[in-house]
Amino acid sequence: MDIYSPCCASRKTMLPYLLLVLLAHARWVSTADLANCSLVKNIFILAGQSNISGRGGVINHSLRPGVANETWDGVIPLECQANPSILRLSGGLRWVEAQEPLHKDIDVNNTCGVGPGMPFANTVLKRDPSVGVIGLVPCAVGGTSITEWAPGGFLYKQMIKRTKAATRCGGSVRALLWYQGESDTKTLEDAKMYKRRLESFFKHVRHDLQLPTLPVIQVGLATALGPYMELVRKAQREINVGNVRYVDAKGLQVGPDYVHLTTAAQIQLGQMLADAFLRI
Repeated sequence: MDIYSPCCASRKTMLPYLLLVLLAHARWVSTADLANCSLVKNIFILAGQSNISGRGGVINHSLRPGVANETWDGVIPLECQANPSILRLSGGLRWVEAQEPLHKDIDVNNTCGVGPGMPFANTVLKRDPSVGVIGLVPCAVGGTSITEWAPGGFLYKQMIKRTKAATRCGGSVRALLWYQGESDTKTLEDAKMYKRRLESFFKHVRHDLQLPTLPVIQVGLATALGPYMELVRKAQREINVGNVRYVDAKGLQVGPDYVHLTTAAQIQLGQMLADAFLRI
């Protein structure tokens, strides 16, 4: 076709217009992001493995043991509803209105559902409206062990990067919400080393974020993937690091896979985490 044909001429005329539209859209996105960024006053890191990423309402339809064919039921209880005063840092490092599943673009190789993050934030705002806008920074990835969160590793560096991005317009990191350890119940060696590894993790996080007294609220295991749950739970309770609070999930309702908390249990856990934070 002749490049000077009416069709091609029309396309050439449209190109500058399309570029203007794209530039205007990019500018709008950037402006909207900066507006949200400036609103965030209280930042909370969510890290660990699947039970803080959220599996509430996730159903495995597979009949074969060890095979996952999962979907999320999409049920969002009142305690987990979106709130204009609760934002989340997306996988693309942009502040957006938070809604379940919080980890959908972070824990990308798993099916995410309801976690404790939204009930936590909603409870904090309900009990203390003066807190202002809350920014949640989801970082959890299902099935990960404490060694995969070791300083210098991919997950650790991503968490630090995301947290620093979250504070680029100001705001304060108020706490790290940490729920992990199920994967470290598989071997006796990992269970015995858990306390030392977790203490090192907490200390490095504070050092690398330059927040030496950053509050940590860790969740005691409700379930396990191996036979050494009580050893890991003991290590969690005996962490010898200052300003670490312990919230025990044992006894909360567990789903049919005997590993993941149900939606109702995630709501309870979120409220327990809020209680612990508000007591700090």
